[in-house]
Amino acid sequence: MMKIDALRCFSTVAQLGNLSEAAGRLGRTPSALSMSLKQLEAHLGARLFETERKNKLTPLGLEVFRLAQIQLRQFDETVTSIESAAKAPQGLIKVASIPSAAGLALPRSIASLMDLHPHLKVELRDMDSAMVAEALLNGKADIGIASGNQSLNDVECITLFEDSFGLLCGADHPLALRTKPPTLQEVFEHPFMSNKLCGHIDLAAVRYALADAKLTVHNTHSLIAMAQTNNWVTILPKSVASNLSGKLSFRAIDGLNDRRTVSLLISQRARFPNVLQDFANLLLQSDWT
Repeated sequence: MMKIDALRCFSTVAQLGNLSEAAGRLGRTPSALSMSLKQLEAHLGARLFETERKNKLTPLGLEVFRLAQIQLRQFDETVTSIESAAKAPQGLIKVASIPSAAGLALPRSIASLMDLHPHLKVELRDMDSAMVAEALLNGKADIGIASGNQSLNDVECITLFEDSFGLLCGADHPLALRTKPPTLQEVFEHPFMSNKLCGHIDLAAVRYALADAKLTVHNTHSLIAMAQTNNWVTILPKSVASNLSGKLSFRAIDGLNDRRTVSLLISQRARFPNVLQDFANLLLQSDWT
């Protein structure tokens, strides 16, 4: 049977490309680590490294390394979750949220929840909407905030708020300096950055622009940094742009009336349902505008 320890030994050697350095990191002797690798290769019936120097992986080694990284990450996350739960007998709430919510009512709601439950522990992770949904389904989050209406098994979905889309560009960009709101056609005449949130807009002109965009940016911080150069523009929900610096401009777009829905996702399998309901009530009663 293949053990997690064998995968960790192999992955560490594959990452560092040096047996002695990997042995030092793992707290083992090089000979013991070498034996572990030989046993793994014997179990698989094939070599994982091209040479005895362990600095180049075989094609099988590359695939085993990829899969081992996934399993090790899941294992370590599981161990961390178990230890956190054991250390929080009076309550632990795991929150997964899109980053823009952290700049709105989420911090105040967490503070109010911890006032209600002084011994409560809270874990907060920011991620995109797809990862929020996955975290709820996998039990890695008890409550989540995500874009769109999500239909998930054993997860209650409630609309938290809606906000409008608009143009995001640098404060000195020509579209920021004009007096009238630009049209979609005028926006797309400039170098345009595609992003996932634009996918919530149900307009043919936007879909065509996304398909033709030469630059796609998946991270909001990178999107903001690119826009600050005054060379690129994009479309984002207003709440995402609410806490941006003075180097950026957010403007309405003439003819764009679509709105983004942001939903509250509540797990029905949480360990502390009463505390979770208190938190959900605080979030639903908050001002998200």
